[in-house]
This record gives sequence, structure tokens and C-alpha cells, in this order.
Amino acid sequence: PEAVVKKYLEEVKGAPADEDCIICMEKLSSPSGYGDACECSTIKPEMVGRLKCQHSFHMLCMLAMYSNGNKDGSLQCPSCKTIYGEKTGTQPKGRMEVSTFSQSLPGHGDCGTIQIVYHISRGIQGPEHPNPGMPYTARGFPRYCYLPDNEKGRKVLELLKVAWKRRLIFTVGTSITTGESNTVVWNEIHHKTEMDTNRSGHGYPDPNYLDNVLVELAAQGVTEDCLRQ
Repeated sequence: PEAVVKKYLEEVKGAPADEDCIICMEKLSSPSGYGDACECSTIKPEMVGRLKCQHSFHMLCMLAMYSNGNKDGSLQCPSCKTIYGEKTGTQPKGRMEVSTFSQSLPGHGDCGTIQIVYHISRGIQGPEHPNPGMPYTARGFPRYCYLPDNEKGRKVLELLKVAWKRRLIFTVGTSITTGESNTVVWNEIHHKTEMDTNRSGHGYPDPNYLDNVLVELAAQGVTEDCLRQ
């Protein structure tokens, strides 16, 4: 963890007296509020670092934030959400299947449809999950999702494949709809699960959906740059 923090944060001297660290809410000119909870021999409570996005924090606060996550080698700025490194998630094992057919989606009558099927089975939580060693359930799988088979839809598909490989599409948590805990849930990348209607808000037509999901993917560090690598 110390190496990750030092990789992305440049230590700065003479922090502004009136600027707060938004992680611990103490002044940057004062020691980190995590001085007691997070001890480190190489990062002192008074050390301040700056990310390339120009936001500054106590380095010990960033260490505490990183250590409280899934420690994947990436850092996310808590101020502007810029991601440094490759963010990965805690999605359980499964598989993603893709197929196409000629029927059109409402609002996309000029093209066919891409169908994505996600398969995840119940299992035991790993060390990256909320309750390691406890079982998790996987309700509602396989889950069927739909994209228009046009240029932008195919781009979204390729980015979803990257997000799947990085374990970002699902996570283990508490279901908003049922309240069940220790279950597989969606993870901030919205999908369209209805093909012919939009009664639930998870179908078509929705002229803004493709643009919105591109923004959600980018917030997870999945952008067109990933397709060029």
C-alpha cells in the first residue's frame, strides 16, 4: 500500500494553511486524522501529497483509504474521481456471452440487437468481499441485457467486455430492491434488461442511454483508451 500511495502522490512541502484534507477533514497544515488508526514507518502523519489532477491530501489519509479498499494497485482521487492505475472490482466468477439478432429495439429501428447474457452462480465470499468465508447468493441469473447493434452500441459492448474482465459489472453487497445482503448486485454500470418496453426504466426507447453508460464506464476507468491497448 505504501508503494502505491508514493507512486501516484508527489510529496509537497508547505501545505496551504487554510486548505482541508477532504478525507479526514483536518487542515493539511495539521497532521492526518488517521495518525492513530494507520501507522506507517515511511509515511508520517504530517506528510502531504498531490496527485496529477492537482488535488492534495494527507498521504497517510490516502494510505488509509487505499487499505480500506480492495487494494488492486489503483488510486482514485476522492475529489474529482480521476483514476490512477487500472481499477478492478470484486465481481464473483462467471461468464459473459454475446450474440446478435435482426429484431430491432424501440428507438433503434435502423439496426439489429446485441444480446448479452451474464452467468454467475452462488458461492463463497473471498477476502475482497464484505464477509469473507460466508456464502453469497446469485438471484436472477442468467441476466439478459440488450444494446442496439450500431456503431455506438458495439463500442459500449467492447467497453463492457473490458469492465467484465476487470470484475466491475457486479459486486457482492445488499440488494436495493429486496434488501437481501450477501448477494450479487449490479455495480454502478446500468444495463437495459427489457427489450420491448420501458415500463421499469430498464428498457428502450431511451435516447440518452448509450451516452450515459459511456460516462458510467469512464467513472470506473473504462474508456476508449482501453480498446487501443
